[in-house]
Amino acid sequence: MAGKSGKYSPELRAEVVAAVIEGGRTYAEVARDFGLVAETVRNWVVTERKKNAGCSDEAAGAIDRARTAELERRVRELEQENAFLKKAAAFFAREQR
Repeated sequence: MAGKSGKYSPELRAEVVAAVIEGGRTYAEVARDFGLVAETVRNWVVTERKKNAGCSDEAAGAIDRARTAELERRVRELEQENAFLKKAAAFFAREQR
């Protein structure tokens, strides 16, 4: 049985792990909801926690702040592009008359 790791999709695994970690639910509850074995859910959660062991709350917060800053920068850039395109459209609309 140890070699059959491809039975479940990565999306399902991620959803199940998130239900336990972020939802604060027990392995058994989540396993019942998804039609899985509780031990399978526990293994997935343990594996995910080991993978993210080096990621502290402080590091996760810094990553979130950096991502937010990048997204805000991108929004400003797109707003400037939209303003330019509106001005260009108005200019060419006046020019055709």
